[in-house]
Amino acid sequence: MTFNEGARMDSGRVTVGGGHRGGGGRGGKFALGGGAGGLIVLVLALLLGGNPGSLLGGLTGASDTAQLGTGSVSELENCETGADANRDVNCRVAFTAASLDSVWGEELQKQTGVRYAPPGIMLFSGAVNTGCGNATSDVGPFYCPADSTGYFDTSFFQLLVDQFGSSAGPLAQEYVVAHEVGHHIQNQLGDIGRAQADPKGAESGAVRTELQADCYAGIWAHYADTKPAPGGGAPFLKKLSENDIRDALSAASSVGDDRIQQASSGRINPEVWTHGSSLQRQKWFATGYKTGQVSDCNTYAARDLNNPAALAQ
Repeated sequence: MTFNEGARMDSGRVTVGGGHRGGGGRGGKFALGGGAGGLIVLVLALLLGGNPGSLLGGLTGASDTAQLGTGSVSELENCETGADANRDVNCRVAFTAASLDSVWGEELQKQTGVRYAPPGIMLFSGAVNTGCGNATSDVGPFYCPADSTGYFDTSFFQLLVDQFGSSAGPLAQEYVVAHEVGHHIQNQLGDIGRAQADPKGAESGAVRTELQADCYAGIWAHYADTKPAPGGGAPFLKKLSENDIRDALSAASSVGDDRIQQASSGRINPEVWTHGSSLQRQKWFATGYKTGQVSDCNTYAARDLNNPAALAQ
């Protein structure tokens, strides 16, 4: 999915490095991994023989030694138009956030009665201090309910391709941003705590929370190429193609629990799943994309997570 070259956004929408806190949060002090997020931590633990909990210490406040990174993250001075988003991955995250604001700013209140409060979006490199504690790039993109902010080190997108076999297409990257903002929607609707209350297993609250965020990402894709930008301008994004949707489905599939477990250990153990299978992640994204309805993303009510369509019947 490419951006309309003339699209413009608020230059202050995304921050770099530290200090930003978003609004509209109701969650506690824990973080949710997104595109691969906590799954990368799990893989590292399996490969290195460590404890996933200790590797996530930075997200639980157990470590206060992480330093803010600068790395290759620019200050976004050159992210002025959609053409910039098409050429630069950091600009792409910023413009995706603006597109998500455009969609959810209208649809959340229309469909649920809850007024959308835009989340914070922060780009960082290496390590960052958050409302959920200090974190490094090892945990991948994540959302912190305590400060209502999604955090992105864009070097993750290449990792997604090289180590997890995802497509390198733009919608694969935009899906990751939309998934994290999906967690923000859950935060606003009061559902975010379900993941922490029931943290693992094929039918767990954690899996249902992640699959719902995938479905919410699909809702964004449903509207992204038709919803006018603020001020009545053209949509931020050009019309989706079949290749775009394949890119997003590829990203969703690449971070399924079963696929990562098989690649890392040669065994699949649903009892410790936290994000859902590759097929489930694809199906729930596709459901949101097909219907555009929040009500069709109620994974918590789903009797069969392999059959999202049953909710709409």
